[in-house]
Amino acid sequence: MTIKTLFATRFSQMQLDDAALLAELADACRDLAEQDRAGQRWSKDHGYRGYTSYASLDDLPDRDPRFGDLVRHLNRHVARFADACAFDLSRKLKLDSLWVNILKPGGTHSGHIHPHSVVSGTIYVDVPRGAGALKLEDPRLPMLMAAPPRRADAPEDLQTFVYAQPEPGSIFLWESWLRHEVTPHTGKGERISVSFNYR
Repeated sequence: MTIKTLFATRFSQMQLDDAALLAELADACRDLAEQDRAGQRWSKDHGYRGYTSYASLDDLPDRDPRFGDLVRHLNRHVARFADACAFDLSRKLKLDSLWVNILKPGGTHSGHIHPHSVVSGTIYVDVPRGAGALKLEDPRLPMLMAAPPRRADAPEDLQTFVYAQPEPGSIFLWESWLRHEVTPHTGKGERISVSFNYR
């Protein structure tokens, strides 16, 4: 019998190899959270447990050179990921949006996708013990009908959900249509990350 694996879903996990930049990003994120009144209001009004610049600022790489340095790293990683996905691109993918997330204990982010983007991702700046994992969902889930659940010992590529546990400096990349969520932050301290979309 020949068994093939079809319709692969790519997910990239790598480390930022620049400790100084990671420390600078932590400061930049905290500075932003203190100064961005519109982001503070949006986070409060929408029940975000912490702070996000998602709906308030769209110019972070121009506003702060520390984010500009990060984008130069991301551009290389995203280009390699797009190649691994065998995308037939007429031009390079371009950064569309980049935003800061500071999640307090008890915080979470429900399942979602990133429409109008090709590659999405997150770099994890500060990850206290117990901080929530990134939960990735099998995109076929709504169509599985009468399929039985998978055994607990099923290999990762057959699991219905995969949990990617970040650490400081982790960069995760995925195709933007892949549904994902942040599991509850059960630790102490703030979980700081920077998310982004490329189109």
